[in-house]
Amino acid sequence: MGTVLAALCAGIVFSLGLGLSGMTQPAKIIAFLDVGGSWDPSLLLVMAGAIAVYLPAWRLMRRRGVAVNGEPLAVPTTRTLDWRLLVGAAVFGVGWGLAGYCPGPAITAVAGGMTAALVFVASMIGGMVVHAALSLSAPDSGRPGSDG
Repeated sequence: MGTVLAALCAGIVFSLGLGLSGMTQPAKIIAFLDVGGSWDPSLLLVMAGAIAVYLPAWRLMRRRGVAVNGEPLAVPTTRTLDWRLLVGAAVFGVGWGLAGYCPGPAITAVAGGMTAALVFVASMIGGMVVHAALSLSAPDSGRPGSDG
């Protein structure tokens, strides 16, 4: 129960931060990405603030070897760039630039009643379903524990 409560509190704080910083406003995101036009650099401060909070916590957890809830710290060991990562990054970037949403802010915007975000989240879930279906049909799914 403590882990669930901690996750709920972290989610609420994260959502509030996204809303207060303007990350749920597609126009602000698109202005941030428009470096050749009317660029709005204010989201750099949001990112710098996130890094300032995350980096010391990450270093502490790495030193301890366990997460805050006492479970083993799951750290990715793969450091290779493969086509799945590159295509996924490209799709994410194109979607972010076109819609002005990434997953966290989109879900927060849906909770705030923004109907455009609902379309984005529904599309995102549809993409996850398609990805899962394609991954299950592939001989080497690329998931941890597979031989490929």
